[in-house]
Amino acid sequence: MLSSSSTLPPSFLAGARLERCAPGTVLLSRGDPTIAAWYLESGMVLTGISGELGSRDELLEHQLGQMQGPCWLNPTAAVLSLPAIVDVVAQTEVLLRKLPMAEFQAALAANRQLSTTMLTGLAQAHREQTELAVSRLAKGAEARCAEWLLQHAGSNDKGGCAVQLQQRKRLIAAQLGIAPETLSRVLRHLRERSLISGSGRTVNLVDPGGLRTLAGV
Repeated sequence: MLSSSSTLPPSFLAGARLERCAPGTVLLSRGDPTIAAWYLESGMVLTGISGELGSRDELLEHQLGQMQGPCWLNPTAAVLSLPAIVDVVAQTEVLLRKLPMAEFQAALAANRQLSTTMLTGLAQAHREQTELAVSRLAKGAEARCAEWLLQHAGSNDKGGCAVQLQQRKRLIAAQLGIAPETLSRVLRHLRERSLISGSGRTVNLVDPGGLRTLAGV
């Protein structure tokens, strides 16, 4: 459940209430009735199953994915008028726009552009979830880890590629469907093979080509 970017038509944005939420805020709770369609204008959220209350990382005992705005936060629940299927927690500060269900359903029926953006978002989300399921079924821990690093890589100050680990390792491991100790062991093996370097929160991708070969992409 990564970003399914879309642009909400200005006419609908004008009538949607804007809310700013701090990191750690529980935005949606699994099983709650869907009373509005939420549009994530900016920021990042985590989706999964809640655990015991604590820090924002501990709010999700089992993480299923993350979403980066702009995108619809609850597209399937809004379109099907079903309860929320996962818990959603703000990882960063987020800006949300809220459309009451009656207004959303009327707009969806009357406006082709809105219908298109919703269909695109749902298709992207379905594709990402299918790719995640295939990765977990068909690839080993090292291949999944290499693929995750490539997906989250950005440029560093030396002109190379690096990943900033903004989440705890246990949450990253949960995304990959492996134990935290397995993730630590895999990262150590990748360093020993000179595919990555660095420690702490920064992982430098020394050999992106080698990681792509390992990941099978």
